[in-house]
Order: sequence, then structure tokens, then C-alpha cells
Amino acid sequence: MSAKNLDKHKRFRSITVGFRVSPEESVTLNKIVALSGMTKQEYCYQKCMNREIVVQGNPRVYKALYTELKNVLSELQRIEAGGSFDPDLLEVIDQINITLYGMSKAES
Repeated sequence: MSAKNLDKHKRFRSITVGFRVSPEESVTLNKIVALSGMTKQEYCYQKCMNREIVVQGNPRVYKALYTELKNVLSELQRIEAGGSFDPDLLEVIDQINITLYGMSKAES
């Protein structure tokens, strides 16, 4: 049997909470969670409890930033070429901005 997964206060989380999202919301949520460097469970828990999300710079976060910045660049190039605008793009750009600003503030 595997060990129980405890939170940082050594409490066992035994209650399951679920909610539905659209496919578009799921994609946006996955991108934002990747930028946080947290698990989806921990990210959603922290946001639902209205707690601050603290991003610790690590290779996973830097890779997610790199990947999302490449995706944003390609989306902006597509829009410039006459493509339609995706409103979820602004949420991802905003999260990239928050993440980079927070990481630069922590380094200084």
C-alpha cells in the first residue's frame, strides 16, 4: 500500500471536490497551472481558499514559460496575419506577466 499524501500541515486530504469546465477553460487552466509550477490540485485549492500563489523558479516553471511564450508569439503572428482573436490568450499573457514579475521581484 502506498503512503498517504499529506499536506504541509500533515493533514490527510480524504474528501474529493470536483467541478466541470469547458474544453477551452481546461486548456487555459492547464497552461496557468503549468506556469505556477504547482500540481493542479494544489493550485485549485490555493485559489479556492483565496491564498496567494507563490511561484518558485525551477526548471519546470522555466520550461512552461518558454513554451507559453513561444505559443503566444505564434498566436500573435497568426492574429497579425488576419486570424481571429482568442480571448483566453489575454489570460495566459497576464499569467506570464505575473509570473515573470514575481520571479524578478524575488531575485532582487
